[in-house]
Amino acid sequence: MYAIKAIYDGVDFKPIQPIPVKENYEVIITFIEPIKKDEKTINDSVKLPRSAIKGLLKDKVWMSDDFNEPIEEMKEYME
Repeated sequence: MYAIKAIYDGVDFKPIQPIPVKENYEVIITFIEPIKKDEKTINDSVKLPRSAIKGLLKDKVWMSDDFNEPIEEMKEYME
């Protein structure tokens, strides 16, 4: 089960965070409270097309070549 925040504008639901799934899911929608007119949402300040989200952290996250190698300090526990 996943939970995301979204804004309903009277017609559409607009997610304000990435949706972590690609498959079809059954959903339950709960209306929490109305957004105040002067309240900014994440969508108001960040206007990224969905295609821009994919690869957003490219070249910012790396993994060491020996990531899967045993850690020297843990060898006695792994025998």
